[in-house]
Amino acid sequence: MVKKKNSGFNILREDSTTHGGYHTGTLNLSNLSSVLIDGDEAQIDLALIHAKSKVERGIKFLSNPDEVPNDDNLKEYQVVWVAIGRNEQGPYYAGAAACPMKINREARRGWKNLAEHVNRMDDVLKRRIKLSHLEERERKALKKLLVENNKEWWENSTAELKEALSTGEN
Repeated sequence: MVKKKNSGFNILREDSTTHGGYHTGTLNLSNLSSVLIDGDEAQIDLALIHAKSKVERGIKFLSNPDEVPNDDNLKEYQVVWVAIGRNEQGPYYAGAAACPMKINREARRGWKNLAEHVNRMDDVLKRRIKLSHLEERERKALKKLLVENNKEWWENSTAELKEALSTGEN
C-alpha cells in the first residue's frame, strides 16, 4: 500500500460552523496553517498557531520591541498564516498574511504584536492576501514552499497571491 504524503497544511472541511448559530463570533481554525520564515528558508510549523513553535518556546514576549536586546543574537522572523480553500478547480491557497516576530534567544526575550497576529489570522480566514512587507528573499522562500508543498494548489490559487509573491526571478 502506498502511503499518501502528508502536506503539512491543514485541509479544509466541507461545512462551516462559524456563520450563525452557537459558534458565532468564534474562529474556525481547521482551514488555517502557519509558516515560519527565517531569512530565505520557509517551513510549515503548525505550533505557531498556539504560540508553541520551537523558536517561541522559552521566550518571554514583551509588548515593546525596543525592550528586546538588539545585539548579534536578535533574529527577525516572519509568521505567515495560510488558509486553504476550495474553488471550481479544487483546493487552493485562499488567503495569506504575514507578521513579524523578533527573538533574542540568548536573552530569552522576544517581541510580537499579538493583536496584529490575530488580525492577520482573521484576514486569512476571510481570504485576504497581506504580504506586502515581506522582503524579496522572504517572498521567494514562501513561494517555493507553497509550490513544493502542492503544485496543484499553487496553480489553482488567485492571481493576487501569485502577484504578491512575484520576485525579479519570475
